[in-house]
Amino acid sequence: MEPSPEPFRATFGRSVRLLRAFRKEQTDPDFFYGLLARDTVAQLATYTDLAGALVCDVGGGPGYFTEVLRARGARPLCVDCDLGELMARDGVVPDGAVLGSALALPLRDAAVDVCFSSNVLEHVPDPWRMADEMVRVTRPGGVVYLSFTNWLSPWGGHETSPWHYLGGHRAAARYARKYGRRPKNRYGENLFPVSVGAALRWARGRADVEVLDVRPRYHPEWATWVVRLPGLREVVTWNLLLVLRRR
Repeated sequence: MEPSPEPFRATFGRSVRLLRAFRKEQTDPDFFYGLLARDTVAQLATYTDLAGALVCDVGGGPGYFTEVLRARGARPLCVDCDLGELMARDGVVPDGAVLGSALALPLRDAAVDVCFSSNVLEHVPDPWRMADEMVRVTRPGGVVYLSFTNWLSPWGGHETSPWHYLGGHRAAARYARKYGRRPKNRYGENLFPVSVGAALRWARGRADVEVLDVRPRYHPEWATWVVRLPGLREVVTWNLLLVLRRR
C-alpha cells in the first residue's frame, strides 16, 4: 500500500525547490514536470475532493499531471491539440488522452467535476475563449483550476526570457542567433502575452462562477498579497492561479 501524499503547504522551501527545478525544464523534463505535477495536484486537492472525480486536463501533453491525478484517485481525461506533445515521453499516447483543441473542448456542457490547466493559457491565440470552454464543460458545483505564466513576469518569454521585455519577436530572434535554432516557444505563434489584470477581469465578469482563490502559484503563502497591487503584480506574480467554482 502506497503512503498517503503529504498535505500541500505553500512554504518558502517549496518555492525554492520549484525555482531550482525550472532550470531543468528542457534538459530533464521528467524531473521538472514530475515534481511540478505532484506539487500541483496536491494544491488542487486542497480545493476539491479528487477521489472518483472526472478531471479534464486541458493541454496536458505527455500526461505528467494525468498520471498523478490518477494516483490520487481521480478519473483524468487529457485533451491536447498536439500529437507530438501527447507522445513526447515514450512515443505512445497516454491512457485517457484525446486529441482536441482547448478552444473547442470535445466535451458536452457540464461534463466534468474538475477542469484543470497548467501553463497552457499563454500558448493559445484566444486565451479567454479557452477559459470560457473550461467553465462550459465543468458541472455546477465543480471546480476550475487555471494557471498561466503572465507575460510581464521574469519568465514570461519562457526560454527567451528576460529579453522578452524588449519585445517578443526581438527576443525570439536573439535566441535564434545565439543557439542556431528557433525557440520552442515562439512569440505570436505559440506564445502570447496574457496579463494578471485581464485574467481577473475575465473571472470577475462572469456571473456563472465564484472566485475561490487568486494567488501567485509558486509563491509562499505570505506573498499572496502581490496579486492585489496593479502594475507590480504583473512582474512579481510569475505565475497566476485562478480557482473558480461553477455556479
